[in-house]
Amino acid sequence: MRHFDLAPLYRATVGFDRVAEMMDRVLSNADVQQPGYPPYNIEKTDENAYRISIAVAGFSEDDISIEVKENALLVSASKAEEDENRTYLHRGIATRAFERRFQLADHVKVDGATLADGMLHIDLVREIPEALKPRRIEITRAGGASTAPQVEGTARKAETEAA
Repeated sequence: MRHFDLAPLYRATVGFDRVAEMMDRVLSNADVQQPGYPPYNIEKTDENAYRISIAVAGFSEDDISIEVKENALLVSASKAEEDENRTYLHRGIATRAFERRFQLADHVKVDGATLADGMLHIDLVREIPEALKPRRIEITRAGGASTAPQVEGTARKAETEAA
């Protein structure tokens, strides 16, 4: 197992605590086997839109919980106790409880969730605030001279009035 010391990163940066904590969390969980149930896909549907699809066969809307807290999306489900009078000859449909956690980037919001054909689709959208969008800066001439073109007749009139 490799261990990386991130202490220099904490000393040399200001305001990047979340990034350093996330790196530390990822590196510490690298050797831990992540659960494979339930299977899921993450797809990019547009420039600023994403979709997480989770296979949740056997669960209803009432069994599934979706929460967003501190840039983390938590999807969990638990099936209510079934009738004990049932006798299964083969039980291949997994309806065991699960919990999936997804770390969301800054400004990514959950747009909605749908359940269809045993698939839970969670739509995400990245909403960049106006303050963070690129903006064009106008260049002016040094000395405060106006860059607006003047009509030749008005410039001569201003020169004669000044004299």
